[in-house]
Amino acid sequence: MTRFFSRTPQFVLTGGLALIFLFPLVWATLASVAPQAGTRQTDGWGFGNYVTLAHYQAGIAQYLGNSLAISLMTVLFTLLASVTGGYAFAIFRFPGRDALFLLVLAILMVPYATLLIPLYVLLNSLGLQNSLVGLALVLSMFQLPFATFMMRISFEAVPAELREAALIDGCGSFRALQRVLIPAAKPGLITVGLFAFLAAWNDFITPLVLISDTGKLPLPLAVANLRGQVMGIVDYGATEAGVVVLALPCIVLFLALQRHYVRGFMSGALKG
Repeated sequence: MTRFFSRTPQFVLTGGLALIFLFPLVWATLASVAPQAGTRQTDGWGFGNYVTLAHYQAGIAQYLGNSLAISLMTVLFTLLASVTGGYAFAIFRFPGRDALFLLVLAILMVPYATLLIPLYVLLNSLGLQNSLVGLALVLSMFQLPFATFMMRISFEAVPAELREAALIDGCGSFRALQRVLIPAAKPGLITVGLFAFLAAWNDFITPLVLISDTGKLPLPLAVANLRGQVMGIVDYGATEAGVVVLALPCIVLFLALQRHYVRGFMSGALKG
């Protein structure tokens, strides 16, 4: 009992913070099913706002598919580049390694909105402007500094003896990466993948600049467009329904992967 009461302030503080962070989501969920004037759900509680969202322009299935495709491609591109880059920075010694790594991290100091116009011109010259692949490549580029840093410290946290044993057994550098280091650095991989997915899923400015075809819009842009109705009237009910649909995959993914997510950060913290 003494131990319980000694930790009561901690429980109160963490419980209060949890309520503060959960309140907007709970409020949005209730608002999406509550009766509101000027929405499809004007009488009683129900899912009329979700029906409006489902049938908006190309349909919510199309926008969800676009967001899912963009997010998964971003995760794939980010993992491929950050794993190989992090492996090179962590294992190999070459002239200018630390300076090059600092240069990669320095990209974090550049506001990414300032890069969108040059990237728009570049993608247009490559024939990738207004395409989901081009958008995923740009989003992956924005994730690479953090992802490379995360994978470097994850690989450095793996005991060197494991890689040396694999090399002695006849594995090459790539095979040692594939068979030994990647499984050992699984928490770091999941952390990088989760960050890349959440960033791509919720990004608004990048697709706003790079995507012009309404059939290729991700869900955040579709929800934003849904807000503007005839004569400037905002459909708050359908907007809140869109917010809930946007938030659910993020919540499910985080709850499913939170153990690996925390382990990934802890391994890097312990190494540092």
